[in-house]
Amino acid sequence: MARLKEKRREKISVASEIDRLEEQRVRCQDNLERAEFRSRKEKLSEKQRQDLEDEMTIMNERVQKLDKELEMLRGENRRNMLLSVALLAISAFFYYGFFYNTDKS
Repeated sequence: MARLKEKRREKISVASEIDRLEEQRVRCQDNLERAEFRSRKEKLSEKQRQDLEDEMTIMNERVQKLDKELEMLRGENRRNMLLSVALLAISAFFYYGFFYNTDKS
């Protein structure tokens, strides 16, 4: 099952993966804010309060994990962009070298 997810993710672009993770992060952040609001406004028993705090801890961990994945993907996206710019510069250099230098001869 894990390999299937990895293969499916390999076919997805880095930008779309970043978008997907950002959406997940926003949803987790919204759920966390709702849980915090609920803990402040509602009168909860000690067990309910503890369960809510445990849930909030799990959501915080998810948000941190998503932040780390986003940081990694953004770094990969930067590398891809730099590679594209380098290839463009090399192509422009060769274009200039072949077409403009042959005209002067």
